[in-house]
Order: sequence, then C-alpha cells, then structure tokens
Amino acid sequence: MRMAAAVLGVIGGIAGMVVGFFGYLFAWFDENYAEVTEAAREAGIGEAMMDPTLLKIFAFTAPILAIAGGAMAPSRPAIAAILLVLSAVGMVYAFGFGLFTGFPVSMTALAGVLAVIGAIIPPVEAHH
Repeated sequence: MRMAAAVLGVIGGIAGMVVGFFGYLFAWFDENYAEVTEAAREAGIGEAMMDPTLLKIFAFTAPILAIAGGAMAPSRPAIAAILLVLSAVGMVYAFGFGLFTGFPVSMTALAGVLAVIGAIIPPVEAHH
C-alpha cells in the first residue's frame, strides 16, 4: 500500500504540475490583461475565476504537496496521507474537477487513501 501511494502521489503531483502551470499562466494573464478576460466573460466565453493570487498559490503548492506526500509515503504514511488529501482538495478547490484536472486529483486522492491504509496495516515482510 505504501509503495502504491508513493508512486500514485508522485505521478499525480507531476500531472498536477502541468495543470498548475496552466492555472498559474491563466491567473497571470487575468491580472495583466484584465480587459481581454473581461471581454471574454461578457461574450460568454470565460467563467468567473477566483482571486488570481489565490489561484497562483494553489497552482504552486498543491502539486508540491502531492510530490512530498508521495515521497514520504513509504516511511511516514500518516503524514503522507494528510499531504496527499490536502493536495487533492486544493486542486479541486482551485481548478475544479474536469477533463484535465480529473487525473491528478484522482491520483492524489487515491494515493491519500492508500497511505491511510498503509498507516493502519503494518507492512508485509518479504519472504525468500
């Protein structure tokens, strides 16, 4: 369970970085070219975005939490579970759950569940 949580957490964090890069770019664009994004919203193309600074913070920190949680899963699964679940919740809060965010959110949430199970169940010793 712990190794599965580690692998899924790191993969989910890397995929979350891709989503985070685009989220950060969109927030930066909204801050610097507000007239373009406002015109797009009036035309019905874009939807309202949360505070751009808050979006940039989540775009940066949520993937880092996932990668750190995945790296900690084999040795400290309880702490890893907290980091992985916080990462999944942060990604859903910042980006929502959709086509591109579903993969990293699902991977980090599943890694968090597996880390909780890994914290409860003692590791199995290898038999040679």
